[in-house]
Amino acid sequence: MSAADLDRAHCITCADEGTVVAVLEVDGASALCVDGRAVSQSVAIELVAPVCVGDELLVHAGVAIRHLGAPS
Repeated sequence: MSAADLDRAHCITCADEGTVVAVLEVDGASALCVDGRAVSQSVAIELVAPVCVGDELLVHAGVAIRHLGAPS
């Protein structure tokens, strides 16, 4: 991520940081994802769909807020 991308990684409402996760499994409007610390969570993906296994997402409060694409 570039410096500009990191600035956009904060929630504009509460200023908390977003978390980058990788999609492990897609199930309708949610996805099972894992972060860099190997913590998995269910994430709502309606705002950034379509999402595929292996894609990276920026997540805040259990909701994907930005689709980062497939890892390079």
